[in-house]
Amino acid sequence: MGDRAAKDALFAEFAAVGKALGSPKRLELLDLLAQGPRSVEDLANAADLGLSTCSAHLQRLLAAGLVATRRDGTRIWYSLAGEDVAALFANLRSVAQRHRPHTEQARRAYLGPDDTKQVDVAELLRWAEAGDVVVLDVRPAPEYAAGHLPGAVSIPLDELEDRLIELPEDREVIAYCRGAYCALAHDAVRLLTAHGRQARRATDGVLEWRVAGLPVQAQAA
Repeated sequence: MGDRAAKDALFAEFAAVGKALGSPKRLELLDLLAQGPRSVEDLANAADLGLSTCSAHLQRLLAAGLVATRRDGTRIWYSLAGEDVAALFANLRSVAQRHRPHTEQARRAYLGPDDTKQVDVAELLRWAEAGDVVVLDVRPAPEYAAGHLPGAVSIPLDELEDRLIELPEDREVIAYCRGAYCALAHDAVRLLTAHGRQARRATDGVLEWRVAGLPVQAQAA
């Protein structure tokens, strides 16, 4: 039999990861970092956190080995420590969806009614390659720059209504955002259809595509 103290120490290492995940805000930060590297300032703004509070959460994630850092002058940039961290976060969401009854209720309250048409990733990639649709990334511009589907057009949701003229009227628009639990694509499709455009949303987003190993490219500097 193995040594009890050694076994306890091993399971304490596993628990350290679990403890780091035990905060809604830290999970939101992982969701944001799944889109690509971000500075502390950007993350604090996106997650509606004070700078010091955001830094403290990031330090917990760093100590657990879930994120990595690099320095660029006076700014510190964070990223996921690996694709397995993105997969861990995606699996955590799936377990909650399957086994926690209130998760679906919370999902519907956040995303709104299922009143938008959707398309799966296989159809999206096929139509995009054929040029039959416009693939629209409605995330904030820094997230598009960090990584997006090849050929996708960037129009952040908060600019979409003022920039509708940039989208051809003779092609359907397929909007995508951060992932299956992101409201941006839902809202984009509602806005587009309200203006008489043909539009659907992707069932998944950048998080799921990273986990699946699909092509996600960064914008040239």
